[in-house]
Amino acid sequence: MSSTHDDQPLQAGGFSPAATLGDNQEAPLAAAGFEPLNASAAPRRQAPWRWLLLALAGLVVLMVLGFLFTARSLEIVVNAEGPATIDVDGWLLPLGQRYLVRPGEYPVRIEVPGYREFTDTLVVTDADSQTFTASPAILPGVVSLRSAPAEAAIYLDDQLLGQTPLLDQAIAAGSYTLKATAPRYQPYTQTLEVTGRGVAQTLAIDLNPDWAAITVPTIPSATQLLIDGEPAGLGGEPLDVLSGVHTLTIRAPGYADTDLTLEVMAGVDQTLDTVSLRPANGLLTLSTDPVGANVMVDGQFVGRTPLSTELSPGREHLVQVSKAGFNRSSLRLSLEQGASAERKITLSPQLGDVEFRIAPADAKIVVNGIERGTGPQTIPLPAVEQRIEVRLDGYASFRTRVTPREGLKQVVDITLLTEADARRAALTPEVTTALGQTLRLIDPVAEPVNEFPMGASRREPGRRSNEVLHTVRLERAFYLATTETTNAQFRQFVAEHDSGQIEGNSLNREHQPAVRVSWQQAARFCNWLSAKEGLPPFYRENQGIINGYNASSIGYRLPTEAEWAYASRVEGENLRKFAWGEEFPPSQAVVNVADNTSALVTGRILNGYADGHIVAAPVASFPANHRGLYDMGGNVAEWVHDVYAIPSANAEVATDPLGALSGDNYTVRGASWALSRLSELRLTFRDYGAAGRDDLGFRIARYAE
Repeated sequence: MSSTHDDQPLQAGGFSPAATLGDNQEAPLAAAGFEPLNASAAPRRQAPWRWLLLALAGLVVLMVLGFLFTARSLEIVVNAEGPATIDVDGWLLPLGQRYLVRPGEYPVRIEVPGYREFTDTLVVTDADSQTFTASPAILPGVVSLRSAPAEAAIYLDDQLLGQTPLLDQAIAAGSYTLKATAPRYQPYTQTLEVTGRGVAQTLAIDLNPDWAAITVPTIPSATQLLIDGEPAGLGGEPLDVLSGVHTLTIRAPGYADTDLTLEVMAGVDQTLDTVSLRPANGLLTLSTDPVGANVMVDGQFVGRTPLSTELSPGREHLVQVSKAGFNRSSLRLSLEQGASAERKITLSPQLGDVEFRIAPADAKIVVNGIERGTGPQTIPLPAVEQRIEVRLDGYASFRTRVTPREGLKQVVDITLLTEADARRAALTPEVTTALGQTLRLIDPVAEPVNEFPMGASRREPGRRSNEVLHTVRLERAFYLATTETTNAQFRQFVAEHDSGQIEGNSLNREHQPAVRVSWQQAARFCNWLSAKEGLPPFYRENQGIINGYNASSIGYRLPTEAEWAYASRVEGENLRKFAWGEEFPPSQAVVNVADNTSALVTGRILNGYADGHIVAAPVASFPANHRGLYDMGGNVAEWVHDVYAIPSANAEVATDPLGALSGDNYTVRGASWALSRLSELRLTFRDYGAAGRDDLGFRIARYAE
């Protein structure tokens, strides 16, 4: 070790002044004294905490480097006006306008003055650069509304806010259409811009009056004024009248009311020209016995009694009263100004004799609701139209109208019908459906036979085992369609219905019968048609499935098997075997069955017969049967109402049989274009099924009562 001072020589041991030499004198060498080391002094060591600090520093460096290598750049954008305080639950390193943050999820909370606190979860992905956008909800504004006058109704966007004054209303920021209304004031409308963010806004609204002062001078001056029928004030005094068009009525005792049309503009006062009232007419209230007499005043018709009519005051008027069947009457009358009078005139009738010839003899005669005796008699009646009713228990009442003539005797000849006969007489021979279908009336009770055998004898050629001979009786009149339901008619129920084609021969033309229709579809068609015409449905339906019927309904339905057999077979007292009669095969084209032209389609034909149609023909292409019904034994087979069953030969006579409420299969009657055998063309032929076929359609029926 060296010193900075040259005049201090190194010494061994301690410093001795006697050893100081002169400037040029050499000092002699001398042995240095030996001093042993301090045995108690320990060797020098490095402190451990220094190593710990070094390790921590290294770890921090490694962590910083690891953070820098794994962190991602993030920008936090806040859509709000004003300084934002951003609090992220995690470690972010600000870097200019962005942050460095490792991938992960971090709760974030943002506060901006005037906005609701925003909280969300910040999701940082592995992307190098990311942006998180926060849109805090703006706080509503604080709006105060006052108006003159007060208590005006305030609407924002047509929603009632309340009545003024409205103070410190919390309203969401935005643009609104503000409307203010008050009775007798004009509506006020403006656009209201609400700033929000808790900013206080105040709006004062001045409403304009919606009336004007109207003055009406009158003669006489003491008059009452009414606006639209409501008392408003006196003549000559200003009236506050709302804007618009009004009826002004001026009224005074002894004078006729005067009505004026008044057009008022808000704020525009008016003084009308002086209105002079005319003296009031007298008022005559006139009644007659009988009522309804014609009244003439001074030769002018004024109405029928009872009535009130005005008469000008101060002079005499001629009042004439007349009524058909009665003698004229008149009176003369004068009334003072504003006076009234009541008169009643009894007219003497002009009588004509009416002779009633009545059967049965104990039937009652009722004229204009009043009983006038029983049996044949002559009754004098006024020469005006009279309502006549003849009635007797057990018989249908007969009603008519008669106008007697003075000096001329009239005869009314009436024979009452029993209720049953009258009911039948009231039935129309035909009805037409809403689809244009014609139905013919068949009343078995009115025919020579209404009890007849169904099925066929065992000895009859072609007879099948399900044609068991049994007897039925029909007592209810019914209507039966003259033709089978066509494609055009059925498509009004099911627009997409397709009857298809066979070997290029169409079954789908408008006037061909609808085929490929199941029994369920045919029954639902009947219910649909009933609803269309306001008739009660015949079939009971649950979720589109027919599961029963209502026997008392007169709605549309399928014909019963007994009705179909009666309509096709019973002719007077005889039974038809085939649709065309007894001849087999037919010699002329009288029905559409499997003929010579159908071989390629049906595979079997009626040899030697030609009807001109390979498949189904348009309905009514062949002659009608004895009842005016078409295609009852051909064209297409037909669904009937009854559940299929084989009848018992020993069963009692059934009256108007309808069969079971429901079943798996239903009865089919009649031949079709696809059939040709003797057994199939007989009118007693029966088949069954549930699904539709190419040669199976239906016609409709309904009870007449």
